[in-house]
Amino acid sequence: MADRKLFTLVSILICISIVLIYTLSAYTTLLFGVNEFHFALRQATFGILSVFVIWLLAQGDPDKLLTPIGFTLFIGSTILMIAMPFLPEYLVSAVGGAKRWIKVFGFSLAPVEFFKIGFVYFLAWSFSRKLGHHDGMGVKEEYIRFAPYGIVFIGAMFIIAFVQNDLGQVVVIGLTLLFMLMFAGSSFRFFLTLLVGTLMFFIFFIVSAEHRILRIKSWWALAQNSVLELFPDAIAAQLRVPTEVEPYQIGHSLNAIHNGGLFGVGIANGTFKLGFLSEVHTDFVLAGLAEEFGFVGVLSVVVIFMWMLQRIFKIANRTKDKRVYLFSLGVGLLLSFAFLVNAYGISGITPIKGISVPFLSYGGSSILAASIGVGMVLMASKKAKMK
Repeated sequence: MADRKLFTLVSILICISIVLIYTLSAYTTLLFGVNEFHFALRQATFGILSVFVIWLLAQGDPDKLLTPIGFTLFIGSTILMIAMPFLPEYLVSAVGGAKRWIKVFGFSLAPVEFFKIGFVYFLAWSFSRKLGHHDGMGVKEEYIRFAPYGIVFIGAMFIIAFVQNDLGQVVVIGLTLLFMLMFAGSSFRFFLTLLVGTLMFFIFFIVSAEHRILRIKSWWALAQNSVLELFPDAIAAQLRVPTEVEPYQIGHSLNAIHNGGLFGVGIANGTFKLGFLSEVHTDFVLAGLAEEFGFVGVLSVVVIFMWMLQRIFKIANRTKDKRVYLFSLGVGLLLSFAFLVNAYGISGITPIKGISVPFLSYGGSSILAASIGVGMVLMASKKAKMK
């Protein structure tokens, strides 16, 4: 039997997201001249569809369906991402010159969200068949064995980071790949050298685009005061950047969090959503949650989210099928890193990456793809000894 607790926890998060999208999109609906329920109804539509998809997938036979679904997501979304730059404008939506969404029946779907789930399944399927550290194997041999996956990942990084101009997704996928490798049985030396190589690639992606350099400077303008206190004045003066590039979005986000206090200002009473924080119902949904529901509201959501992750990791831990173990682990890692990257970004700890909060941020692609991942984990949970 599929894990009912996991299904219930995800359903609760989706219900919370519908409420948040309604209250946080008040200004956006006026800005675009749409009905006050416009975004909430669209989120509810995808939310109900997502819950149904989770339930439907949970009924399936993991031995027969996991591989076809996983490879369909992986291969199908890869083909779409490659084809998107060449598709006509009436089929794709472009933001900042990057084509990230395909228009389907009046909705826009982002193939990269589904690629993440498919890529994790591809890794789990491959690692379970070919990886696993053996005594006497050196780092060189491990790199030779890893080479095919590295080529696939580099290709995906190129498409997502350069063609779609979405470095945040590369960060989440890269971190997931690294940790899946470690749990698949690679040596710590190999993990460490690969981590260093990944950081070098990440730095290359940053310095290759001016807007990313500006984003780093913008983040550093906010973080520099507390960090530079630890350095001598001469060094601090060299590292300091002008305060006029201070990121106003992060500043408003921090003010919204501070304004919420312990219990929040109350539902629909938030002020920073009124034009101060753009995309508050998407990338800054946690800041909006903090203002209207306070620390208690954020803590409640974090507890539910962590409980959900605990159920996913428990399924991974309780199965003897290495493919199921790695896939469940990978889905949990994807959700964890996406949440952390977003939370760190809105609080100024790291630069903003434009990553949505799983199950909470507005967006049909994000919620549907994450739900497919959880549905596949629930299907796989039939092979785990759960209590």
